[in-house]
Amino acid sequence: MTSARPFTILVVCTGNICRSPLAEQLLSARLLGSATPFVVMSAGTMAQDGAPMDDLAAEQSRRHGGVPDGHEATYLTDKLAEGADLVLTASREHRSAVVRLSPRATRRTFTLRQFARLADSLGLAELEAAGDTAQVVRLVAGQRGMIPPATDPDAEDVVDPYRRSVDVHERAASDVDDAVTSIVAALRAPDRRLSDAGGGPAA
Repeated sequence: MTSARPFTILVVCTGNICRSPLAEQLLSARLLGSATPFVVMSAGTMAQDGAPMDDLAAEQSRRHGGVPDGHEATYLTDKLAEGADLVLTASREHRSAVVRLSPRATRRTFTLRQFARLADSLGLAELEAAGDTAQVVRLVAGQRGMIPPATDPDAEDVVDPYRRSVDVHERAASDVDDAVTSIVAALRAPDRRLSDAGGGPAA
């Protein structure tokens, strides 16, 4: 069954030209065709509106299945943060910036790698039993404080590849790709339950 209102995901980094558009594009590609309608956007805490995506980041997006064509940077506003059902950030610094801008978004704001780690700590059956995608986010949020934090705090962040080597871009893209894989599996879990029950497609 398709919800009348799409589930909105906002991805945040600094300039909205490397990490957040990459994550946005991979999420969009992998959530396409879900029974739950998704809208994925991205923005930057210091973005210059209209700036194009970094060429090396765009190349990584294509390699991982994203479509970077036509991306234009967007400056992060409180309206964007408050309107999102889930906010995913490139780093802890960006997570803090979102929460300062929109305190009401605190419980639904995570770094990309944090959400992936917390989601992976939940069993597939528990995620599939969630009534909808919003409930998945609540389940993941409930894992904060329930499982030990990352041993290395930097493991919650995606390295900033801006104006750095191809190797750094590849490492950042690999971390984003890994996180997105876990995030998509969690967000689509209720769809799989519906599909198994004959309620809709999950492929």
